[in-house]
Amino acid sequence: MKNLLWAIILVFPFLGCKKAADENADQVKIHFLFTFDSTQVRLNGFGEPVNVAAGHAAQSPRFNSMSAHYVELAPSAYTPLGSGQVLYHAPEVNTGGATAIDFNQSHFAGNNQEFLAVPIKDFAPGSYEWLRVSLAYQNYTVSVHVAGMMTDATIASFIGYNTYIHQYKIKDSIVTVNGNRLQGYWAFETGLLGYGFVQTGQAPPGATTVPNPIFNTSPVPAGSCVVTGKFASPLIISGNETQDVFITVSLSTNKSFEWKDNDTNGLFDPANGDTVIDMGIRGLIPIKQ
Repeated sequence: MKNLLWAIILVFPFLGCKKAADENADQVKIHFLFTFDSTQVRLNGFGEPVNVAAGHAAQSPRFNSMSAHYVELAPSAYTPLGSGQVLYHAPEVNTGGATAIDFNQSHFAGNNQEFLAVPIKDFAPGSYEWLRVSLAYQNYTVSVHVAGMMTDATIASFIGYNTYIHQYKIKDSIVTVNGNRLQGYWAFETGLLGYGFVQTGQAPPGATTVPNPIFNTSPVPAGSCVVTGKFASPLIISGNETQDVFITVSLSTNKSFEWKDNDTNGLFDPANGDTVIDMGIRGLIPIKQ
């Protein structure tokens, strides 16, 4: 009896350690953080380097926040959209008629901030070469030319396929919509012409650039904003990780705010007829830290 008691005493601490280790494994997560890089290569929709089109002008905006509504890890360039490891799909509603992203339930992150964390135990182990992130909303600052002067303007830019918006805040001004808005809807606010001067607009259908280097083998639907990027080396998830994994999602903002330069002066002059053409992110590079 004494020997049995000693055996229990000796084994109990090890059982406690194993339980703690198992609980720690259950809490291990993969974290995704946004960074915005104006020096990163500027890509077109096929993932190829591209310059600003003739007759247009562009600038690299200063980002305040971004939201995503879909995140997927893909094993290879031949993995169809949705057939990889889907880590996140934001809430959608039919309040405005057609299915749309629910802006009220969106989560926002700024530069070097986390936008998603997923327990590793919640998805399958594997080797993943590609990351797909469907971007939904971006808020940034640009330079605008008004009445012969340069000033800052804050842009609220909706680049998801379709978004139901009750209301949103640009910088200081709140805009009420109570309806759906398709990809390319935007608003800008500047104080130069009076406090809270606001203008809204809609970029042409299909004008928002969505870089996808594997377009030929794994296309994404037109009108979506599923930006695709390749890891420098495959991301290996064993399922036995004991420490959190951190992924930096580096987004190219290299001249990502583009307009039709009506007066050919290279400045954004909305009062002179300059119209927003493209607000798409210009590339994605996932980096394991």
